[in-house]
Amino acid sequence: MGWFGDTNLIFIDYNGGMSEQNPNIYAATIFVANLVRSGLKTAVISPGSRSTPLTLACEAHPDLEVVLQLDERSAGFFALGRALVTDRPVALICTSGTAAANYFPAIVEAYMSHVPLLVLTSDRPHELRHSGANQTIDQVKMFGGHVLDAYDLSVPSAVDTELVWRNVATTAVRAYATANGVRKGAVQVNFPFRKPLQPAEAAEWLRTRQDRVVPEIRPQTTVAVGSLFPNREQAEYLTQLINRNERGIIVCGPRCPSGDFPAVVSRFAQACGYPIFADPISHVRFGPHALSAPIISGYETWLNGQEPDWESPDVVIRFGAVPTSKWLNDYLAKIEPHTRLHVRGSGVWADDSHLTSQFWQVDELALCRLVQSMIARQPAAWFQQTLAWEDRNWERLTAVMPEQTFDIPLVQTILDHLPERVNFFVGNSLPIRHVDQFGRSRADDWRVYANRGASGIDGVVSSALGMGTAEPDVPAVLLIGDVSFFHDMNGLLLAKESPNLTIVLLNNDGGGIFNRLPIAQFGEPFERLFTTQHGLDYRHVAALYGLRYTAVRTEDELKQALSDAWGAGARIVEVFTDNGVDEGLRRALIGNWRQV
Repeated sequence: MGWFGDTNLIFIDYNGGMSEQNPNIYAATIFVANLVRSGLKTAVISPGSRSTPLTLACEAHPDLEVVLQLDERSAGFFALGRALVTDRPVALICTSGTAAANYFPAIVEAYMSHVPLLVLTSDRPHELRHSGANQTIDQVKMFGGHVLDAYDLSVPSAVDTELVWRNVATTAVRAYATANGVRKGAVQVNFPFRKPLQPAEAAEWLRTRQDRVVPEIRPQTTVAVGSLFPNREQAEYLTQLINRNERGIIVCGPRCPSGDFPAVVSRFAQACGYPIFADPISHVRFGPHALSAPIISGYETWLNGQEPDWESPDVVIRFGAVPTSKWLNDYLAKIEPHTRLHVRGSGVWADDSHLTSQFWQVDELALCRLVQSMIARQPAAWFQQTLAWEDRNWERLTAVMPEQTFDIPLVQTILDHLPERVNFFVGNSLPIRHVDQFGRSRADDWRVYANRGASGIDGVVSSALGMGTAEPDVPAVLLIGDVSFFHDMNGLLLAKESPNLTIVLLNNDGGGIFNRLPIAQFGEPFERLFTTQHGLDYRHVAALYGLRYTAVRTEDELKQALSDAWGAGARIVEVFTDNGVDEGLRRALIGNWRQV
C-alpha cells in the first residue's frame, strides 16, 4: 500500500518500493474513482496502447460498466445514445492521435443537443508534442468550442506532491459536474502519459484488481446545482398574460425536459386553453398524458403552404429547441403575436428567426406548476376550434391515402405496430420528417429520440444501440434510411450487446430527401450526384454481424415481419421502396388533402 498524505490506494509496486510505483496507474485510478463517486456508471472504451492506464482503471472499478467498441466514431455515438436515455454523463476513452478526432461528430451532436459526455483522450507526454513523434497530434483543446470545457493534465510522476493528486481528483469532479450541469454537453480531459503504461506484472494485476480500494483524497469535493425557480414577477406576468389572452399556442420543440414535464405541461395547457404543437422528439407528443392533453401533431400537413382557418394566436409560449417541421417554423415566423415567450432551463438560445420577445432561463416544470395554479379562466371557443381542426386533418388524410404501397403508409404501419412501451430512435433525413408529419399523437408510452442537434446522418446506428442498452428490458426500435445506415455499419459490432433492438431499414436506394429540393429538376446530374444510388442489399451486412434479417416489399409483408419482431433478438427488417415514386405519391397525397 502506498501513501501520499491522506491519499491511499492498493496498487502494484514495480519492485515493492514506494518510489517505484506506476504513477500513471495511480493517477488514472484516482480520476476514475472520483468520476464514479460523482455518478459515472458507464465507460465506452476503444482499444489502444497510450490509454492503458485509463482502461485498466475503469476495468478495476467494481461499480463501473465497461463497454468495448473498436471504432471510435461508433463509440462516440453509442455513448451519446446511452446518455440521451439516462440523461447522465457517459465516459469515452481512446488512445492518442487520430483516434480522438473520430469522436468529433458525436461531440458536435452532444454540444448541439445538450447531451452529457466525458471525453478522456490519452496523449503523448509534452516533450513528444510537435516533435514528429509517431501517433502524436495536437490534442489540447482539439474540439474547440464544441465542448463545455477542456483540461490538459500534467504528466503523472512518482515525485508528485499531494497537491497534484488533489488536482487530479477535483478535475474529475469538476469535469463531471460541468458535463452534467444546467447546460449539459461534452467535456474533454487530455491525459499525457509516459511509458511504462502498465503495471509491472500482469499476474499480480489480475489477482488483485477485484480487491482494489477506491483512493481517498481528502477533503472530497462535491459539486451541487440548485433549481432555477421562477420569481414572483415572472409568475404574475405570465399568469396575467394568459388570463388576458384567450388565443395562444404552446410549442414544444425537440429536447424538452423528460420525466414529469410532459404531464405537467399538458395540465398547464389545459388550464391555459392553449393547444400544444408537439414535436415528435419533444417527449410530449406521445405518452399516457396524451389521453387528455390538447396536442396538435398534424401541423406539417395542414400548414403546408397555407394557414389554418382559425384566427392567429396573440401569445406563443415555447419550450425546447427549434421544431423539426419546416411548415411549423414558417407559420411561427409569419404570424404576429404580441408576445413570444421562450422558456428554457439550460439558457441556450433556440430561435433562428430571432423573433422572441422574452427569453426566460427558469425551470420549466416549476414555472408550469406555479402558473397553472394561478390561472383563473376557462378555455375559449378558439381552443376547441384548433383541436377540431386537428381531428379533421387526420380524417381527411386517411380518406385520401393512396392504395399503392409507398413509404408513408409503410411508416404508419410501423408506428401502428410498435409496442405500447418502446424506446424509439428515428434517423435523420426522411425518417424523422415522416414521423413528424404522419406520427399522430397517442397515449402509448413511447420515448422518441433522434440526433437533431446537428441533424447529421452519421452515427445513427450506434446512437440507437446505446439507447437500447440503456434500458435492456424495454423494446428498442430504430427507423433509419439506407444512406444513413451505410454511414454507420461499423456500429453493428455492438448489436449483440443490445438484443432488444429491431432496426427497420427504409431502403429507397439513395438520398430520397433530395427529391424535395429544387435540384431534383436537373435530370441526370441530379441522379448521379445527389440521389447517389448504391444498389446495396443489406442482407449481407446482417449476415456479417450475425443478425436476424427479413426483407419486405409490401405492407402485408411488413405487418408479418413486425408481428414477432419485438424482443426476438437484434434484427434488421429491410423495407424496399422507390424514392421517385414515394415523393410523387406524397405530393399527390397533400394535393388531394387540400381538395377535400
